[in-house]
Amino acid sequence: MDRSLDASALERYVDGKWDDDIVPRLVEYIAIPNKSPMFDADWVQHGYMDQAVTLMETWAKAQTIPGMQVEVVRLQNRTPLIFLEIPAANGGSDDDCVLLYGHLDKQPEMTGWDEDLGPWKPVIKGDRLYGRGGADDGYAIFGSLAAILALQEQKLPHARCVILIEACEESGSYDLPAYVDHLADRIGKPSLVVCLDSGCANYDQLWCTTSLRGLAGGNLTVKVLSEGVHSGDASGIVPSSFRILRDLLSRIEDEDTGKILLEGLHAQIPEERLAQAKEAAKVVGTAVYDKFPFLPGEKPMAEDLSELVLNRTWRPALSVTGVDGMPPLSSAGNVLRPFTAVKLSLRLPPTLEGKRAGDLLKKTLEENPPYGAQVSLDLEKASTGWNAPAMSPWLTAAIDEASREFFGQPAMYMGEGGTIPFMGMLGEKYPGAQFMITGVLGPHSNAHGPNEFLHIPMGKRVTSCVARVIARHHEASQRGETTGVAAVAGGEQHGSHGCC
Repeated sequence: MDRSLDASALERYVDGKWDDDIVPRLVEYIAIPNKSPMFDADWVQHGYMDQAVTLMETWAKAQTIPGMQVEVVRLQNRTPLIFLEIPAANGGSDDDCVLLYGHLDKQPEMTGWDEDLGPWKPVIKGDRLYGRGGADDGYAIFGSLAAILALQEQKLPHARCVILIEACEESGSYDLPAYVDHLADRIGKPSLVVCLDSGCANYDQLWCTTSLRGLAGGNLTVKVLSEGVHSGDASGIVPSSFRILRDLLSRIEDEDTGKILLEGLHAQIPEERLAQAKEAAKVVGTAVYDKFPFLPGEKPMAEDLSELVLNRTWRPALSVTGVDGMPPLSSAGNVLRPFTAVKLSLRLPPTLEGKRAGDLLKKTLEENPPYGAQVSLDLEKASTGWNAPAMSPWLTAAIDEASREFFGQPAMYMGEGGTIPFMGMLGEKYPGAQFMITGVLGPHSNAHGPNEFLHIPMGKRVTSCVARVIARHHEASQRGETTGVAAVAGGEQHGSHGCC
């Protein structure tokens, strides 16, 4: 029997599944304000996370996949996890495994949405579905199952597949290791990991991620008084908590250039990644920066496009993402405030160990505080990044073939500036696995910010590409090419991209 994949038929099936079934469910999902636990301490009482889980669980159980098991796993005092196990079909192997990953928790609202848009207000405009979480990363469970359904519709063989959808990714995935250990026997040893939580530098081809930055950060607080006092009376005697905080940050960052000053927060960039950055810069061009809503006359931090690619993928960078201790301008009196606190988000090179970076950050900021002020850094995150292992020839060929089939363009590879803690964890746990890290977060999609959207055609094409790669995984498995792959960090193909 001819079991070759009919790409046109697969694309028609996936497109129809998205239009008729997936997009309507994503509309429902976006309307649920299921913020990640870091942003909603009362998430259990609010019940929004359970609503999102129930929506996805109900949809998954309605799909006609023989033998599929759908389970919501709940460990005590942890966010829930959706676990799906799909047996091998049409001659595929149950001894091999494809692991597909996504998450359903969301970032908080953020200000600045257009008047007709909102984080929990799903709106379709042309090819875009606006609202929080559709692209990051609500579509993952739908796209993963649609890819498998498309293969089964053509009666094509595939290996056993496991899908994990967590509810804690935007908080650093601190619950996920417990679930991976709890489900270890049921997961098995995947030879291919597919993650749909990453990005794309354009919507014209498939982009795969070669590295992810780590993340360290938390709340930095500087206290100088037990209560606020008249600024005219105290200024010049009592040091400003804001000035001390500004001085402390200068220990970490050059305020003129943004360069991180501590050598211990840098890492050597592999030659392969330097080459990929140059190739990506050629393909993407000025879109590497003009996708952002710069103000008139404003310029990016460097002129060399490949340097900008490296800045966002391999170099450390500090952001202040929140502030406390400051009243709004409308109610700011002449008071020398007792404290200033900021939330720090320090992106780390992919190969830098997160805990070591977090410890260094804390030590540098807390030691020898100016004027003897009370300084504390409450670390919330210290996550190690991820650098892809050497890609097997079969996967390189499959990814490029998929991109050419469904986009008409070759696949590209590049690092991403965000963090997916799960990848580093899996890289250690399954050193022989291959990784296809991709996603739909492209130009102007604005994940975590206002006016976030899912580019629907990109979602469809990525789904079709995943189906093609899973089919090629079976063929490679039959040839014995999916086992025993050495996980050599830093080796990847030329081409260029593609989280969190």
